[in-house]
Amino acid sequence: MIKEFTERELDRIIEMAWEDRTPFEAITFQFGITEQETIEVMRREMKPSSFRMWRKRVQGRATKHAKLRTNEIDRFRCSRQRSISGNKVSKR
Repeated sequence: MIKEFTERELDRIIEMAWEDRTPFEAITFQFGITEQETIEVMRREMKPSSFRMWRKRVQGRATKHAKLRTNEIDRFRCSRQRSISGNKVSKR
């Protein structure tokens, strides 16, 4: 099942997926989609060359997968960033 998102939500999902330090689990927490669904969104919303570049960049990257991170990193966000409140789209 493909979930429908607003343009603003899609922009935020793509932005979070591109960020090196934002794990897929944070996207799941905020938007309720799995890593595979995030990949499908990226494939659908990006140009093929941009999607390939993104996939190459995130595959196996420890910071994109909470289980691969060191134990010292136990948060989704920078310590100086406003806390994630569970809102669908963060306040800007």
